[in-house]
Amino acid sequence: MTPGRRRHATSQRSLNEAARLADRLQAVGYTKRDIARIIDRDPSLVSQFYTKNKGAAFVTALREVLAAVETGGITDLTELAAIAARHTRRRTTASGTRARVRTKAVLITPTGTGTGRVGAQAIASGSTRLRPLIAEAARQGLRLAFTVRLAKTGYLHPAGSRTDSPGIRRDVIQRADHTEERSYGSAQTGGFDAADFARRVDAAGGDVTTAVHRWLVETGRIRPDAHILHLEVRTWRPR
Repeated sequence: MTPGRRRHATSQRSLNEAARLADRLQAVGYTKRDIARIIDRDPSLVSQFYTKNKGAAFVTALREVLAAVETGGITDLTELAAIAARHTRRRTTASGTRARVRTKAVLITPTGTGTGRVGAQAIASGSTRLRPLIAEAARQGLRLAFTVRLAKTGYLHPAGSRTDSPGIRRDVIQRADHTEERSYGSAQTGGFDAADFARRVDAAGGDVTTAVHRWLVETGRIRPDAHILHLEVRTWRPR
């Protein structure tokens, strides 16, 4: 066995049972995000099966889900989630109440209001946690606006310019690190069609950062080599 293979084998043996089951589900085509939906948890928890040895509470549920896939031929996420739910118990606090757990990263209220924010680490991987927010906003026919932060030199127009963001002259925040936050769209100006941005995100392979960056470049607002450092998306229901 070569050293590289030996390290790989050791790594595989060190995985806990939840991670091994998650690997088997990924081997048949499911993503970590799919697995998170199946067990009704945030995708970050699935990643922690590997990095923080978590997931023991979901082993039985994952075994049943894997059996349903491999022997029962069940592939629908909703059906698999129902199977997992029968074998998943919520943690409780010392007083016996249900413990809070992280579930979806973004949420739209019944009135259509929703907000999602990402920083440098999430932006580097495409801000994918914002994709469900934009997709749901598109499904509900909502409007959206967004705020970006990048180096001042990355913008093509002066701060507060009507050419840059018509009607939004005050939503500019200048920071000591020579970066600047600017908002595009608002309830007062009408914002943007969420369905249009959802199509842009789909065209970018689910990469929200790229979709927003392309729009800013195409509309002549930022330089092509500018890097987005912070991104926030807001939604609302049009009147």
